[in-house]
Amino acid sequence: MLYACQDRYGDIFTIRIAYEGTWVMLADPAAIKQVFTGDPKVFHAGEGNEILAPLLGHNSLLVLDEKRHMSQRKLLLPPFHGERMQGYGQTMGEIAEREIDGWPTGTPYKLRPRMQALTLEIILRTVFGVGKGEAEKLADLREALRDFLDMTTNPRFLAPLLVVGPKRVRGVGAFRRRIDRVDELIYREIAERRGAEDVAERDDVLSMMIGAAHEDGSPMSDSEIRDELLTLLVAGHETTATSLAWAIERLTRNPDKLERLRAEALAGGEEYLTATIQETLRLRPVISIVLRKLTQPVEIGGYELPAGVSVAPSIYLVHRNPEIYPEPQRFLPERFLENPPGTYTWIPFGGGVRRCLGASFAQFEMAVVLKELVKRHQIRPANPKPERVFRRAITETPRHDAEVVLG
Repeated sequence: MLYACQDRYGDIFTIRIAYEGTWVMLADPAAIKQVFTGDPKVFHAGEGNEILAPLLGHNSLLVLDEKRHMSQRKLLLPPFHGERMQGYGQTMGEIAEREIDGWPTGTPYKLRPRMQALTLEIILRTVFGVGKGEAEKLADLREALRDFLDMTTNPRFLAPLLVVGPKRVRGVGAFRRRIDRVDELIYREIAERRGAEDVAERDDVLSMMIGAAHEDGSPMSDSEIRDELLTLLVAGHETTATSLAWAIERLTRNPDKLERLRAEALAGGEEYLTATIQETLRLRPVISIVLRKLTQPVEIGGYELPAGVSVAPSIYLVHRNPEIYPEPQRFLPERFLENPPGTYTWIPFGGGVRRCLGASFAQFEMAVVLKELVKRHQIRPANPKPERVFRRAITETPRHDAEVVLG
C-alpha cells in the first residue's frame, strides 16, 4: 500500500485511519530531517503515541511531550549508554549461552518465541538487578508479562480494540485482568526495593529510578516508576527479539553472508556483525513509521499542514529508496561497510530528541546474541522460501517466527 501511494502521489501523501485521524506520510529525507529537528513543542510524539497509553500508562516516556518528556528521558538515559551499558555484556552473554545451548538440533524450530524469552530475561535482569541465583524471584512477573504480551500482540485481540477504541480498551475484561496482574507484581517489586537497605549502592534500573529526583527535587512516584518500568520491559525486549529473529531469517536465506559472519565471530571480529545488524534493521525494521502530531500549522515539502494532523516519517519507504540504497530489496550488509548509516536515511529507532532511548542497548544486545548463536550452530532455514512480514500489533515479525534447523 505504501509503495502504491508513493508511486501515485510521491514522497508525501495522506492516509486516514480509524481513531487516529489524518496521517501525512513522509518518505523524503529532507522532510524527515525537518520533523526530527523541529521544535518539540510543535511536533508532539507523545500525542502521536497516545494509542500506547492504555498499555504502558500515561507517565510512559513514549506518551509524554515537551518538558515532562525531557525530564523523564534524562532520568532514564544513564543505564543504556556508556560504561554502564557495556557492563551488562557479561550478563547478556551468560543468558544467551544458557538459552542457546538448550535449543534442539536437527528439527524445525521457531526462533522468535525463544528470542522473546531470551531478551525478556536480559531486560528483567537489567531492570531489576536480580542475580543469576535469584532468577526465580521474578518467575511470576515473567509469566504475567508473557501472558500480557501474548494477548496484546495477538491480531485477534486487535479487532475488538479497533471496535472499542484505545480509550476504552481497559474496559475489556481480558485486558483488565492481565494488566491488573502485571501491576500488582510491579508495585510489589517497587515497594520491596524502596525498603531495601542497599538501594543506594545498587546499579540496576529500578534502584536508579527510586534514587532519582526531578528538577524540583521531588522523587519519582510509584505510578511514574511503574509506567517507565513497563515501557522498558515491553519495548525493551519485544522489539529486540523480533529484530534478532529477522536477522537469522535473512542470514539463512543468504548463506554466504552467514558464513562470513560466522568466520568473523570465530576470529573475534565485529565489523561485519555491526553491518549485519544495521542491514537487518534497514530491510526489516520492526516498526514501519514514527508519528508526530502537529500542535500548530507547519509547512513541509511545500505543503501547508494544519494543526491536529500527524506527520509520519516512513521508515519503510526511506529504507527502500534506491537512490540511497542500490538494490534496496537485497540483504547486503556490505553496504554499511562502505557507507555508515545516515542520520535521516537510516531511522529504525526514529530520530531527534525522540530517538529510541534503548537504541544502543538493543544493538549491543543483538551483537552479543548473534555472536553466540553463529559460533555455536550451523543454521539453515526450515523452508527455503523467505518468510513474509506478519503484522503483530504495531510490530512486524517473520510470518513463521523465523523457523530454522540448527546443526
